[in-house]
Amino acid sequence: MKARIVTSFLLAAVPVVLCVFRLPASSPEPGSPVVYTLAKKYELLAWIHGSERFPAGAQVYISRKSGAEPLTKGLVASADPAVFFDGTRILLSGRQQAQDPWNIWEIVLEDGTLRRVTSCAEDCVRPLYLPDARFVYAHKTGGRFVIEARSLSGSDALPLTYGPGNFLPYDVLHDGRILFGAAYPLNSGTTPELYSVYSDGSGVESYRCDHGHARFRGQQLLSGDVVFADSQGLAGFTSALANEVKLEAPRGEYAGDVVEFPDESLLVTYRPNPAEHFKLVSWKLGSSVFSSYLAVKGMDVVQASLLAPRTVPNRHPSGLHDWTYANVLCLNAYTSKHHFADRSISSVRLYTQDSSGREKLLGTSEVESDGSFYLRVPADQPLKVELRDPRGSVLKNEEGWFWMRRGEQRVCVGCHAGPETAPENAIPEVLKKSIIAVDMTVASTRETRGGH
Repeated sequence: MKARIVTSFLLAAVPVVLCVFRLPASSPEPGSPVVYTLAKKYELLAWIHGSERFPAGAQVYISRKSGAEPLTKGLVASADPAVFFDGTRILLSGRQQAQDPWNIWEIVLEDGTLRRVTSCAEDCVRPLYLPDARFVYAHKTGGRFVIEARSLSGSDALPLTYGPGNFLPYDVLHDGRILFGAAYPLNSGTTPELYSVYSDGSGVESYRCDHGHARFRGQQLLSGDVVFADSQGLAGFTSALANEVKLEAPRGEYAGDVVEFPDESLLVTYRPNPAEHFKLVSWKLGSSVFSSYLAVKGMDVVQASLLAPRTVPNRHPSGLHDWTYANVLCLNAYTSKHHFADRSISSVRLYTQDSSGREKLLGTSEVESDGSFYLRVPADQPLKVELRDPRGSVLKNEEGWFWMRRGEQRVCVGCHAGPETAPENAIPEVLKKSIIAVDMTVASTRETRGGH
C-alpha cells in the first residue's frame, strides 16, 4: 500500500491545512549500499560566490553491511557522487593531483574502472546523469560557475545558463528538467533560490514565486514532491500548491541531501548548529526525533545517495532552431502576482548587458490594451523586461536576469504570474495586429508599435 505522510503547515493569512507527501510505491531493496562524501569542512553555499565547497579536500566513500571504504583510490580528492540509473556506475568530481582543478570522472563499480570524462582548465563539479548517455555539471569559467551538458563520449559542451552569477545543478527531475540553484534575483542577488531549465538551456524559470528566504539543495522524491533545505530547516514543494510547505523537522541546519528508504523513512544530512559537523540521520516525516545513521568525529558526512536502480527521467527532445534570436509572447502582463490598475501598462522595455556587465537598453514596444506584447529578442544572453505607464514611469522592473536560447519560442501567461497560472482562452490583441514580433535584437532607443 502506498504510504501517505500527512504534514501540517501554516501559510501567511491562510488557515492551517493538510498537505500530503507520498513516498514511492516501490522503493529500493533493504540494505542497499549508500555512497557519500566525507570532508573535514563542507562550505554548503560557497559555490554561490564561485568559491571552494571543500577547502580541506574530500573523499567519496561507499558504505555496505561489511563496512565503509573509499570509492576511488586513484584520486587525491573526490566529491559529488551521482549514481547511474541502473546503479552500476557513478559520476563524481575528482582531482588526480592536489594542484589539479576538479574534473568529472566516472567509475564502473563492477571492476573499479575509473576514467575522466572532462578536461576542464578550471573546476568542473556536481555532475548528474541525463538520459541518452549525457550528463550535466557546473563548469567554472572566468571565476564563476555555469551549467553545461555534454555526452559521456566526450562531445563538445553545451552551455545551459547565460547570465552573470553562479549556477549549480541539484537534481534531474522526472519530467527531464534540471533543478538548479542560483542567487535570487536570478544572476544578480545573494540569496540562494531554486530554478529549473531544460537540458538544452530553454524554458528557464523560478520553481516557485514565493521568494524571500534562502532555499537550496532541492531533490525530487519518487512521488514527485521536491524536498529542500532552507534558512529555517526543511521544506518542500507539492504539485497541488503554489507555495512551499514547511516540514516539521527537528531544529538545526540541513544540507538538503535526501535518500528514501523502504521503511518510509528519509536519510537526511543534518547538524544541530554551525559549530558542529554534518552527519547522516534517519527521519520519518512528521517525527520530532532522529535515528542516528552515520557520523564521523571531526568530519562532515554529506551528499549521500543510495546505490540502487532508479527510474530514468523523461528525455527532453529539443525544439530549438539554429537562429541568432528567440521569440517571446506575453499573453497578458496584467496576470501577475503584482497588482496593476486596468490600462495602466503602456509599454515594455527590454534590456541586456554589455561586455562590461552594465545594463543596456535594447528597445521599447507598445503593450496592447489586453496586456499582450510580442518580442524578438537576442539569444543566449542576459535579458530583463520593464513595464511602464503612459507617462513613461516605471511600474515594475524585473530584478534579475533571464535568457532565451537560439530559436526558442516561448509563451508567457503574464509577468511573474507563477507556474501554476493558466492562460485565458483568447487570441491576444498583439497577434490580431501582426504575427511579426517586434525586433529587439539590436540595441536601440526608438519606440516601436503595433507588432511591426
